[in-house]
Amino acid sequence: MSTQTQNSSGNAPPAGKKAKAGVTKRLQSELMKLMMSGNKAITAFPDGDNLFSWSGNLLGADGTVYEGLSYKLSLKFPAEYPFSAPTIKFVTPCFHPNVDTHGNICLDILKEKWSAAYSVETILVSLRSLLGEPNNDSPLNSYAAQLWDNQEEYLAVNQQKYREAQNSA
Repeated sequence: MSTQTQNSSGNAPPAGKKAKAGVTKRLQSELMKLMMSGNKAITAFPDGDNLFSWSGNLLGADGTVYEGLSYKLSLKFPAEYPFSAPTIKFVTPCFHPNVDTHGNICLDILKEKWSAAYSVETILVSLRSLLGEPNNDSPLNSYAAQLWDNQEEYLAVNQQKYREAQNSA
C-alpha cells in the first residue's frame, strides 16, 4: 500500500495542491504571528480572500527623515514561497535611495540573500530599517542618494514629495 494520501478517485493529489496547501498554512501562520506581535509600525493583511496578495503599511521610524510618514506596500507571494522571495513594492510613492519611481525596492534580502527563514514580519522590519539606513552603494534613485548626506535638505525634499503624492492620491 502506498504511503501517499489518495483522493476519492484513488489518485494521489497533485503536487501543486499539496505545495499550495503548505504555502497557505505558512502564510496563515505568519499573518497570525504578525497580528499578535502588537507592532503598530508594521502591518500587513491579505487582500480579501487572496492569501497570496497582501497590503502592508510601514510607519517611518522616530528620529529619521521618515518620522510621522506612512507608506502603503503591496506584497505578492509566489507559489514557491518561502523558498522564493515575495515581490514587495511601495504603493505610496517613496523618495528613497533604494526605491525607484515605480515602487521597486533594492534590498538584498528580497533578491540574492533571500532565505526561507525570513517571514513577513522580518521583511517589514528590514524595510522600515532601510528607510533610515539606505544602501547608497546601490541606489535606484541617484538623486535621493546624492541628497542623503545633507539630512536637512533631504528632509525638505522628502516632505515635499510626500505631500505631493498625498495630494495627487
